[in-house]
Amino acid sequence: MNQSRYQNDQSEPVTSPVVFVVSDSVGDTAESVARAAISQFDGNLEEVEIKKIPFVNSQEKVDEAVKRMQEAGSRLVIYTLVVPEVRHYMESTCDEAKIETVDIMGPMMSALESVLCRRPLQEPGMIHRMDEQYFRRVAAVEFAVKYDDGKEPRGFLESDVVLAGVSRTSKTPVCMYLARREVKAANYPLTPEIQPPRELFLVRQRVIGLTIAPEHLQQIRRQRLRRLGLNKASRYDDLQRIRAELRYATSIFDELECPVIDVTQKAVEETATTVLETMRRGDFSRG
Repeated sequence: MNQSRYQNDQSEPVTSPVVFVVSDSVGDTAESVARAAISQFDGNLEEVEIKKIPFVNSQEKVDEAVKRMQEAGSRLVIYTLVVPEVRHYMESTCDEAKIETVDIMGPMMSALESVLCRRPLQEPGMIHRMDEQYFRRVAAVEFAVKYDDGKEPRGFLESDVVLAGVSRTSKTPVCMYLARREVKAANYPLTPEIQPPRELFLVRQRVIGLTIAPEHLQQIRRQRLRRLGLNKASRYDDLQRIRAELRYATSIFDELECPVIDVTQKAVEETATTVLETMRRGDFSRG
């Protein structure tokens, strides 16, 4: 990878950067690394679009992936490829296309091979073997999707944790992150005009509130509106309205007597880790 040369070849900054994640399996590992790194840039994942290309296990599929990167105008690919021939071909092909590459798996396997004094299996997808843990993770992901955004509140009764908060407080991505840790997480969006369902109060011992600084939330919502092509002012990003929503959310948290996490400037991983720590302590009540 020749980072400075690639950057100098570009005279204009990237206004809507696209990062590709390529894997010979499902790509979760590389995607997690990409999101963790992006979060270090003001903790804002909204500015960068991540596109994942899984099951790239041949030179032909590398060619197809690189073609997609070029069509999208991408300058960076993060990949986890365990077969050396495919990995080296990805590096050389991207080098010709002047696309930055970050090899997640190669250096680690080379270091382990040296330390362990034996060759790796070089079998894609080993981490996703169909074992009991895998099925628990899949079930948790399906649960998070089914009971996302307040759908079917009866599902709260079967959850390990329920996240509550106003719109754009990272409820859904945190639930998906927790699902990968085999946690059955549901979430509910709090809106002043809608009374929360009774199920939320029935499981108050499993509820965690998410809050955020109003000015920061306003920025996030404005970026959301721009991405949707809705640049005109609306109640959604009105600061007075946002403060009213947050006050209402606080009143619900007080009624539930649930712990509250401030997600301002927090990456999804940080928030999810705090949720997991709260669950391990069993500290679901202020009292």
